[in-house]
Amino acid sequence: MSPSAPHHDSATPAELQARERQAQRNAVVELVKVAPIAEELAQRFAAAGHRLYLVGGSVRDALLGRLGTDLDFTTDAHPEQVRELLTGWAETIWDTGIQFGTLGAYRHGTTVEITTFRADTYDGVGRKPDVTFGDTIEGDLVRRDFTVNAMAIELPARTFVDLHGGMADLAERRLDTPAAPEDSFADDPLRMLRAARFVSQLGFTAADRVVTAMTDMATQITRITPERVHVELSKLLCGENPRRGIELLVETGLADHVLPEVPAMKLEIDEHHQHKDVYRHSLTVLDQAIDLEQAADPGGEPDLVLRLAALLHDIGKPATRRFESGGGVSFHHHEVVGAKMVRKRLRALRYPKDVIKDVADLVFLHLRFHGYSDGQWTDSAVRRYVNDAGPLLPRLHKLVRADCTTRNKRKASALQRAYDDLEERIDRIAAAEDLAKVRPDLDGNEIIRLLGVEPGPVVGQAWKHLKELRLDRGPMSHDEAVEELLNWAREQGIEVP
Repeated sequence: MSPSAPHHDSATPAELQARERQAQRNAVVELVKVAPIAEELAQRFAAAGHRLYLVGGSVRDALLGRLGTDLDFTTDAHPEQVRELLTGWAETIWDTGIQFGTLGAYRHGTTVEITTFRADTYDGVGRKPDVTFGDTIEGDLVRRDFTVNAMAIELPARTFVDLHGGMADLAERRLDTPAAPEDSFADDPLRMLRAARFVSQLGFTAADRVVTAMTDMATQITRITPERVHVELSKLLCGENPRRGIELLVETGLADHVLPEVPAMKLEIDEHHQHKDVYRHSLTVLDQAIDLEQAADPGGEPDLVLRLAALLHDIGKPATRRFESGGGVSFHHHEVVGAKMVRKRLRALRYPKDVIKDVADLVFLHLRFHGYSDGQWTDSAVRRYVNDAGPLLPRLHKLVRADCTTRNKRKASALQRAYDDLEERIDRIAAAEDLAKVRPDLDGNEIIRLLGVEPGPVVGQAWKHLKELRLDRGPMSHDEAVEELLNWAREQGIEVP
C-alpha cells in the first residue's frame, strides 16, 4: 500500500464508536498508572484557580495504551505562576523552554513539561513563532500539528477534550491536521517531516489532503535547519516501519530536499539492460536489516547506524552505472563512491562524527564479502575482514545478510551458506587468536629498545609492518617477531645496535 493511500476500514459507525469508548477507557487506565503525579499536580493548579490539561502526544499515547513517564501538560497559568506552583513540589525544575512558555520538572521518576496556552503567529520565513499566550484550550489545540496530537484531558476531572476529530482519526489510524494542512505547514514546515515520522512510528496513513499539501509545499522544508531535519530523520528511521516513512518522503518530493540520494536510486530500467530497482532493493534491505537487528536483540533500542547504512548502502550506484555489451549493467566501485556520498550527506545534515564514520565504513565494506562466495579466502583474508570491520563487525554481518534480496532461492541459499561458513571461520580463528585485539607481537617500547631509536615515525612504520605480518601469518613467537623486525630495519637502512 502506498503511504498516502486512504485507510480502508470496514468497521460500522457503531463499531467505530465502540473503539473510541475503548480508547477512552485505555486512556483512563494509563492515567491511573501515573495518577499520583498527575493528580497532585492538578490539585495544586486547581487550588490556585488555574486549569490544567494533559495534552498532545501524552493523550495520544494514553489512548494507544503506551503512555510513558514523560508527560505534557498545558495550562492557563503563565510561566512564572507555573514556576511558583512547581516550587516545593518538584524535585528538579528547569526553564530552558521558558521563552516558549514551557517549564519542565521531575518528580518520583516522572518528567513533566507544562506550557502556557499558546496562540502563536508565524512570519512565514523561519519556523520559530512569535509566542503569544492564549486564554483558552480551544485556541491552544487548533494550532497543533495533527488531530491525534490535538486532544486533551482536563484534570482532575479527567474530561476528554476532542474538538478536531482526533479520536476518530486515531481509531482509523489516519494522520490529518486540525486546520488546513497548507496553513499548518506554512507556519512550520518541519511538520511535513513529522508527518512522515508518525507514519513510521505509529503506522498511520497520511490523509490525502496532507499528502497533497506536502507535495505542493515540499520546497518549504529548506526553511528548516539541517540539525532539526536530521533529528526527524533519525526518529523516522528508528520507528517501527521506517520504509513507509521513507516512501512518503520520496512520493511527496520532500526527500529531494533532505535526502536526495534516495530518490536518485530510482534508476530507469529498460528491456535491454536489466538490473534491480535499486530504490526498492534498498528499502527491502532496510526491512531485512531491521528484522535481523530485532532477532539479535529482541526489545533492544533501534540501531540508527545499521538502518542508515542499509538505506544508503547503494547510493553510489547511479553515479557508477555502466551499460555493458550484451545487455549487462555494472556498478564498479559503487561502494567507494557511496561511502564518499554518505560522508557528504550526513555531514550536511550535521550528524555526529562517529555516526558518519560508522555508516560510511559499513557502506565501504558491504561488498567485501562477495569475494568470499567461493569459500577460498585464506586465514589472512579472514583476519583482514575482521580487522577492517573492527567493532562494526556485528553490524556488517547483518548488513551483508540483509543485502541478499534475490528471488532466486538457490542463489539466496548459496549466499547465506557462504556467509554462515565465513562467520564460522571467524569464530574459529577468533577463538584461537583473539581477533578482536589483533596487534603486532612486539609493542612500541620493545621496538624502540631493539632498534635503538627515539619515539617517532620509524616506530610507527615498524609497528605497522609487524601488524601486517600478524594479519598475514597469525601469531608469531617472540623470537620470530624480533627477527622480522630486525630484517625490516636492515631493509630500511636502519643501523641496528
